[in-house]
Amino acid sequence: MNLAQHLWKNISPRAAHARSRAVQRRSATGRAAAFALCAIATVCVAAPAQAGETVTFGGLYDVSVSGFRFASASLSLIIRDNAYSAKLDMHSAGLGRLFSSGRGEAESSGWMRGNKVYPRHYYLDSTGGRIHTNVQMALSQGRIRKLDASPPLKKAPDRIPVTKRHQRNVLDPLSAILMPVRGKVIAGREACNRTLPVFDGWTRYDVKLSYEGTKEIKREDYSGPVVICSARWKPVAGHRPDKASVKYMANNREIEIWLAPVADLPLLTPYRIQIGTRSGTLVVSARKIKVQHGTRKQASIAPVAQ
Repeated sequence: MNLAQHLWKNISPRAAHARSRAVQRRSATGRAAAFALCAIATVCVAAPAQAGETVTFGGLYDVSVSGFRFASASLSLIIRDNAYSAKLDMHSAGLGRLFSSGRGEAESSGWMRGNKVYPRHYYLDSTGGRIHTNVQMALSQGRIRKLDASPPLKKAPDRIPVTKRHQRNVLDPLSAILMPVRGKVIAGREACNRTLPVFDGWTRYDVKLSYEGTKEIKREDYSGPVVICSARWKPVAGHRPDKASVKYMANNREIEIWLAPVADLPLLTPYRIQIGTRSGTLVVSARKIKVQHGTRKQASIAPVAQ
């Protein structure tokens, strides 16, 4: 379980009489929250930074269900030549602070070559309630070379086993944030039409994006077009296919990701992610975004003020 799932379980109206059972199962809303937090970092890159230049991106995001904020997340991304590093931090906020002090962080790094992303390292650490989750992965050419994930998946006769085949040609959840496109970024179909093969340390799944359309938005820090992508979540291995939460997310057609250009960069960043759940619409929205250009010597991101 990750932080998103812990936070949701602690604010669920059923938690008072079902907490012990909640620790042992993932709700459909918990899966939706986890999906949304991975989608926070959806970044389309047309080309790496120019040789010798470092581009840094920082974003703050609010996470809410049915209009009630229960978590905040911050994303930091560094792109230098064809190398990248990303970090995502999340903590309970708003209503969530009344029920949980959960926190979590994830880090990833690797390279981009052409329109391909090749992760090298992935790290996840989160704590919520009494459960501590940790994943450490080393990858090479899209293949998992070393993996340590805790707690391990519980054995179940209906669970689809994860094989070596499921650990090849994959992205970790944070590396999936980088979606290179050939040539110039166009606010249209090219940004959306792709399938992301993701392995999170326990389960293998695909996220299929499809172009829905574009719309104009106006806000203080950005006015212009956003690309709207629909998303479908497809379980591949490590899941229990007859579980209600798995079926719900696999059949969920109420998932949208809105992407907006960043200044004059060949980048599209998430402006809004919304997912329909049985408990209301889960929304991740950008509160503040900051982009900086620098030289090769500047290797860290100036934090976005809270």
